[in-house]
Amino acid sequence: MKPFYVTTPIYYVNDRPHIGHAYSTVAADVLARFARLQGRPTRFLTGTDEHGQKIEEKAAELKKEPQAFVDEMSPPFKAAFEQLDCSFDDYIRTTEPRHEERVKAAWSAMQERGDIYLGKYEGWYSVADEAFITEHELSLLDEVTRSKVQRVAEPSYFFKLSDYTERLLEFYEANPTFVQPEGRFNEVKAFVKQGLRDLSISRTSFSWGIDVPGDDAHVMYVWLDALTNYASALGGPIPAGAAPLFEKFWGKDSDVVHIVGKDILRFHAIYWPAFLMSMGAELPKQIWAHGWLTINGQKMSKRSGNFIPPEPLVEQLGADVVRYYLMREVGFGQDGDFAHANVLARYNGELANGLGNLLNRMVKSIVARSFEGKVPPVAELQDVDRELIEVAERVAKTSAAHFEAIAPHRALDSIWELVGAANRYVDSTAPWQLAKDGDLERLGTVSYLVLESLRWLSILIAPVMPNKSAGLRAQLGLEPLSPEEGTSQWPKAWGDAHALQVGTQTEVAEALFPRIDKNREAEIYGALGVDPNAKKNSEKNAPKKAKKKKSSKKAPETPSEIGFDDFMKVDLRLGLILEASPLEKSDRLHKLKIDLGEESPRQVLAGIREHYDAQDLVGKRVVVVANLAPRKIMGVESQGMVLAASDPSGLSVVTVEKDIAPGTRIS
Repeated sequence: MKPFYVTTPIYYVNDRPHIGHAYSTVAADVLARFARLQGRPTRFLTGTDEHGQKIEEKAAELKKEPQAFVDEMSPPFKAAFEQLDCSFDDYIRTTEPRHEERVKAAWSAMQERGDIYLGKYEGWYSVADEAFITEHELSLLDEVTRSKVQRVAEPSYFFKLSDYTERLLEFYEANPTFVQPEGRFNEVKAFVKQGLRDLSISRTSFSWGIDVPGDDAHVMYVWLDALTNYASALGGPIPAGAAPLFEKFWGKDSDVVHIVGKDILRFHAIYWPAFLMSMGAELPKQIWAHGWLTINGQKMSKRSGNFIPPEPLVEQLGADVVRYYLMREVGFGQDGDFAHANVLARYNGELANGLGNLLNRMVKSIVARSFEGKVPPVAELQDVDRELIEVAERVAKTSAAHFEAIAPHRALDSIWELVGAANRYVDSTAPWQLAKDGDLERLGTVSYLVLESLRWLSILIAPVMPNKSAGLRAQLGLEPLSPEEGTSQWPKAWGDAHALQVGTQTEVAEALFPRIDKNREAEIYGALGVDPNAKKNSEKNAPKKAKKKKSSKKAPETPSEIGFDDFMKVDLRLGLILEASPLEKSDRLHKLKIDLGEESPRQVLAGIREHYDAQDLVGKRVVVVANLAPRKIMGVESQGMVLAASDPSGLSVVTVEKDIAPGTRIS
């Protein structure tokens, strides 16, 4: 099995950790945990970037020595990632001697190759981004960032980046998935095709950095220093054969994946590969640039006071719920939003009502009462049983493919297909009625299939929710997963050697996902500093739509053709379903709360109850007719219409392939 090495960006320690840092690190951890479950040799690295002008200036502002400042600022990052149950194998700091030694060796290797020369840099330098920028780039900066840009004129060593323009383009052509998502890769290639300029890689105007070998008047450019961490943590990148970890995890047969934010993609996709080429080292397999998170629809910034630290979220919701939401809510590679209301909606809809309820009603209710808590035997299978098995095998295959493609949100979409299928299976087979009728043989078969589905789910969710996986397995009478190199534990075929053994004693325990009621919701909002009535107030204060007067005129027949102007009157919007529940007194309608990018969610009634369970709708991105006049159905107002298609096999709501932002107009 190919060794797998995954890294996060190393985080700049000029401030405290926030939810954006958590997003990158949790994503890397999910990939590492999945690889370990497959039996792959796996290594996961994170850490902190501690040199540069910005750090020196911040330390001086606080009247501290730079080393003392970074010694204070780095530990909270490590603590935050540990609190999120991130299973990193190494945590590197760029002020460590092991890193400094390897960076100097890398510099010497590039210098010996003739790729470094001494010259003079004159131009703009962004202290905020620790980056050299052009006049054009300066003109694109916001006012705050532009205020931190300095005009620099000083002696500098340069790296011959211009010599690597064609080599990089050839490498990109030969490795079409090197940068993901594809749109980001297109931006990188377009930038390189314009021609690269030699890169200034040293500074003399400040001193907080790694000294240039043989010339301590210069310190290395912070990005050359920082990027090398990925190799230095393994003892590399040179000389070959001197570091066993580097040979194992950075060899030709290794998969090296860097998880980064889109704002630092250029450094990773252009500078870093060129440095590695100069050193004579292998290049990483893939660089994944994820998007940015907004908070409740607003840009995250200190000025707006919405820099969310991970700790209070974990304290209120648990690490696994935070991890689940981060991986489920945002299409990896796209920008996304961290919305408190959506966290609770997904918790109750998908975790409590979906997976938690499935476990609770089978282990606590059916198996405990009818089989003394023991796993029952299986009798002859019926078609409905085989259908559930087919879903489980398909979901295990597709979710694995999505994890391998670094699409954890797609993997969770697939996994929740099995959650929904298992709940529908329980509803259709009615085990409570089988128990009442005394049909223990059929009841045993139904119970076993649900229990075995839950065992599969305990593995499928483990990369994202390791603690809940262990809790689920404990209720099934199983030990927590313990990955071993060379042995895949990912389920593939129903009835394999790892299947639940008849007679296994299950354990009734507290609900895996206790439902969050209104009182608990208010407690959570209060602890997180969010107004628990904000959502209600926004709905209450929203402008009411004028009711149309009833007309005595007969409605005209719908024409067979319409003009383009008529079509443009229909406002189709992409909507995200936040909540779903059956409408009382109706066997056909679901009541939906849908985010259309407005101040408050819309309430829409949809006649899809016969085709969808409520928990299966939460999180779907659907097409909504947004300018349909409100109307009351059974005394409840509906503010739009969800589009759906139907044929003799059933009905399906219209969804979109990509994770487009709620409120986007569809044309």
